[in-house]
Amino acid sequence: MAENNGAPKIVITRTFNASREAVWKAWTESARLAQWWGPKGFALNVAKFELKPDGMFLYSMTPPGGSEMWGKFVYKEVVAPQKLVFINSFTDKDGNNIRNPWISNWPLEVMNTLTLEEKDGKTFLTLQGGPINATDEELKIFDEGSKSMEQGFAGTWEKLDEFLAKNS
Repeated sequence: MAENNGAPKIVITRTFNASREAVWKAWTESARLAQWWGPKGFALNVAKFELKPDGMFLYSMTPPGGSEMWGKFVYKEVVAPQKLVFINSFTDKDGNNIRNPWISNWPLEVMNTLTLEEKDGKTFLTLQGGPINATDEELKIFDEGSKSMEQGFAGTWEKLDEFLAKNS
């Protein structure tokens, strides 16, 4: 996979009041991940989970009163307990990449690097992501959508905070 040099990227950081081990497990154990991943109010179902290079996390999400949608992570690098590199995509139920259901010219694939650092019992999470194999139009749409992505992740991080408070 070739990255687009100079492609727009998002960088999101968050501090969690939990150990790095607890945050790592929340990201790398399917039963835990299913309890917090995704937008607030969405139900999540794990269809497949293989935490290894070229392994896949295939999942469906359903908003209240809405239609089921699918997504996946394809793991490229797993370095316990500090780093995950994965490609995120919208998919069909079989894991085949499809277009974003709301934004048709959204990039098909986004490469993400998640790092976790622990200090004084707290974990500092950094998520960096950017399109790969994208057209100029897709790069532009990703760049324009970066603020809304950061807002969307804020709700997901709140769910992770709540999960960690109960489970770490």
